[in-house]
Amino acid sequence: MSDSPIRSALLSAIHRVLSPVVRIMLAHEITLPMAVELLKRVFVEVAERDFRLDKKGSTDSRISLITGVHRKDVKRLRELPDVETDLPPKVSLSAQIVATWISGREWIDENGSPRPLARLAKRGDGPSFEALVASISQDIRPRSVLDEWLRLGVVHISADDEVVLTSNAFVPKDGVEEKLAYYGHNLGDHAAAAADNVLGIPRPWFERSVHHVSLSEAQIEQLRLRAAELGMQLLTELHTMAEQAPDDGESTKRFTCGVYFYSADNQDTPAAK
Repeated sequence: MSDSPIRSALLSAIHRVLSPVVRIMLAHEITLPMAVELLKRVFVEVAERDFRLDKKGSTDSRISLITGVHRKDVKRLRELPDVETDLPPKVSLSAQIVATWISGREWIDENGSPRPLARLAKRGDGPSFEALVASISQDIRPRSVLDEWLRLGVVHISADDEVVLTSNAFVPKDGVEEKLAYYGHNLGDHAAAAADNVLGIPRPWFERSVHHVSLSEAQIEQLRLRAAELGMQLLTELHTMAEQAPDDGESTKRFTCGVYFYSADNQDTPAAK
């Protein structure tokens, strides 16, 4: 990183990346001292995991040298328990249930849309919410899932007393903890893929975007709706493909594929200020 143009470009990119992160931190009263402590921990963890010599464990002194974190802090931070990186079980289960609802033949109508489901399973009355939950897990009561989803705004109850999915994805309208779980998962995986690509891994991840300027609000709205439609088609197809993949005895990998759409005024970006 001795090349100053590269360092300057990297710092500019990091500034833009950190700006929305800091915005959400300030919204939840995460101050600079708290952020600095967290950043120290991340520096130590990444140095220990990704910058070892000959795959050997690193000493506190070496980690301190390459990160700039004081050796006493390095020792203290290395003794902390690992941070949980997986989605919380209740979020993961909810996402799996919704994914089945929007893609399983038993749960969709002739147009491929998720059916409204009767609350309880009744013989001869077709699919139900109770049966849907039971098809994913026998360890949780469907009523508990329904109550939680009603609280989060994921579903609503129709006039016919049916459970109706609000969106073709697990997207809580309320529930800050659930939103933050996906915030870390999705943004973290996107950032990891982008970092791999910048660092030049042998097989780069697919990472593309389309961007355009000088559009009207109405045009942006058309594009936003079309992006959501195409994005859900892609994600549903990938989910179905993954669900139907045969077990080859090497099931050790996970994947994330994300689609996003964003719009702002032409001048409303950190790089333009």
